[in-house]
Formats: sequence, C-alpha cells, structure tokens
Amino acid sequence: MSWSSKTSPWTLVFSSWLVAASATLGALFMSEIMGFAPCVLCWWQRIFMFPLVLILALGLFPFDRTVLRYALPLAAGGLLVAGFHVLLTLGVIPETLAPCRDGIPCKTLQVEWFGFVTIPLLSFFAFLVLTLLLVTAHLKSPK
Repeated sequence: MSWSSKTSPWTLVFSSWLVAASATLGALFMSEIMGFAPCVLCWWQRIFMFPLVLILALGLFPFDRTVLRYALPLAAGGLLVAGFHVLLTLGVIPETLAPCRDGIPCKTLQVEWFGFVTIPLLSFFAFLVLTLLLVTAHLKSPK
C-alpha cells in the first residue's frame, strides 16, 4: 500500500491550507517587509490566493467536502493567471498583451534566485500544488 492511498481528504485539504497560508505570508512579506510593489497580475493572483486561507481552514473543522467546490475554482483561476504571468516574464507572451499599463510593469522581475526562480514562478508552483492537492482530495472524498 503506497503513501498516497493512505492519505485522507482531510490531510490533503490541510496540506492545501498550509500551501495557501505560506504563499499568502510570502506575498505579504515581499510587499510589506521587502517593499516590492505588486503589479496588476500579482494583485489578481493575491485575489485568488488570499481567500483560500480562510475557506480551506473553515472546511477543516469539522471536515466538509463542499469546501472543495469553493476552493478548487480559486486555485485553478490563480493557476491560469500565474501561468500567464510566467509566460509573460519569459517573453513567450508579448508585453502588449499585459494588463499592466500604469504602475509596475508585469514583466519586471524584482527577485531572481538561482538565475530562474522568480515571484511569478513561485506563485505558479503554489497554485499548481494547490490544484493538484484539491483535485486529489475531491477524487478521494466520499460522494
């Protein structure tokens, strides 16, 4: 029996909450402590991520399977916006399609660790992990 077959939907939703809480704290740290101003796409990603911290926590005690119907669309929507942002920063999508007309340009990279890890990439992976965990929780939870 593998580890994944023993994982309960509650554990998957709790893991999702940990990812959402970490991403939220990271975004707040980057903007409030480090002073990085978020671009328009960053704000949209925050709009998708921040409510997940509360929604997932409310679905844990007691575990309520219906939390997945609220959390999964937010995670998937955030994944799409973050994916668009990553493609924009890589130059795959032209800058003329970016919604950032005023203020901070969406293509600006304020952080680049190890030569490739950027804030949009971190957001993309957070939303990807959230989406995978929530889909797995949905498939494992009793109907």
